[in-house]
Amino acid sequence: MLITKTNTFIIGPVATLLGFIMNAIFIFLSSVFHVENIGLCIILFTIIIYGVMTPLTYKQQKFSKLSAKMNPELQKIQKKYKGKQDQASMMKMNEETKEVYAKYGVSPTGSCVQMLIQLPILFALYRVIWNVPAYVGSVKNAFMPLVEKILATSGSQEVLSEIAKVNNINFEKLGYAANSIVDTLYKCKPTDWETLAEKFPDFSDLVTKTQGEMDRMNYFLGLNIADSPLNIIRSGLESGAILLVIGALLIPILSGLTQWFSVKLSTAATTPSNNSEGGTMEASMKMMNNVMPLMSVVFCFTLPTGLGIYWVASAVVRMIQQIIVNKQIDKIDLDEMIQKNVEKNNEKRKKMGLPPQTISKQAMMAASKQADPEEDEKVQKQKEEARQKQMEKSTEYYKSHTAKPGSIAAKARMVEQYNEKTGKKK
Repeated sequence: MLITKTNTFIIGPVATLLGFIMNAIFIFLSSVFHVENIGLCIILFTIIIYGVMTPLTYKQQKFSKLSAKMNPELQKIQKKYKGKQDQASMMKMNEETKEVYAKYGVSPTGSCVQMLIQLPILFALYRVIWNVPAYVGSVKNAFMPLVEKILATSGSQEVLSEIAKVNNINFEKLGYAANSIVDTLYKCKPTDWETLAEKFPDFSDLVTKTQGEMDRMNYFLGLNIADSPLNIIRSGLESGAILLVIGALLIPILSGLTQWFSVKLSTAATTPSNNSEGGTMEASMKMMNNVMPLMSVVFCFTLPTGLGIYWVASAVVRMIQQIIVNKQIDKIDLDEMIQKNVEKNNEKRKKMGLPPQTISKQAMMAASKQADPEEDEKVQKQKEEARQKQMEKSTEYYKSHTAKPGSIAAKARMVEQYNEKTGKKK
């Protein structure tokens, strides 16, 4: 295993696998289209990886959308048993909660499982893009002729150590070897390449040639993906390259905007909660959804431009995925889905030797109502108006008819007449 690779449990092997895919993309573009550009590789790499993760994304978003429909029912159960800490009430609450989850065919830990699968992949993605030569053999091979010359030259460690310190590479920890030198060369700026050519005049042509190959691989739309936008902006301002400054500024700005739009699409179907506890949680989530894109803008300024390109590409891919997922989930017939989930749940119960579980008609109706809360509110308003009219009609009938002497109605009428006479409210 290369020194520059991570050997972290789980993330290490996943990063190696993703590096293999990245290397395959690089070789494919080089051999078929004669294009060797890491920025383009990162975009294609992002599309492929997120395409492979589409089933997980669909399940996670399906859970989120169904949660928005389940939450009013779950909050109703919580309100029903609020303040009841006895064992019987707690067991009853858990039973009713499980019934709601079973009705919608999801697990309370469903979203967590999807995240646990995706997190190692995402962390490994960052590692691969952060240090491309460690995982993409074709890029590393471009450095090796120069690395062999440097290792064979006395006094080279002192020269490389100065450049390594500036780029936060610790030779004492990694050791002065081929892999750590590749790391250093990959992060070299134009001034660093000039220094190398001056310090090693015997093979300055090889230094210039290697720099040219790295520029061809690393530069994407005029930006060095191994350098941070902040450094590019500084050098652009010093040299008066305004277009370079604008391009470097666009990476963090596009990252923040695409992340924000992606979040908005993913939360578009969330139903606001009337429950105070749920409302507080939703407010916290809303704040986080607004803060995270801003944080990506800040991080993008100091991290390599390649990671910024990845964030922009991944956000765009997620938006496309989200639009497709939203359309698919909107087509779901809740009644049909609930019925299938009930049948599937009963099959499991049968194998466990348990009696079948039935979902009440009232529960089925609750799911349908959640699909259109405005229509449900309209129906409730009509019912309330009808109830008021019935009460007024009953009151008029009561006043216009003579009750039997001695009956409860007659006594009630006497009380009402007395209240009217004395000016008391009913």
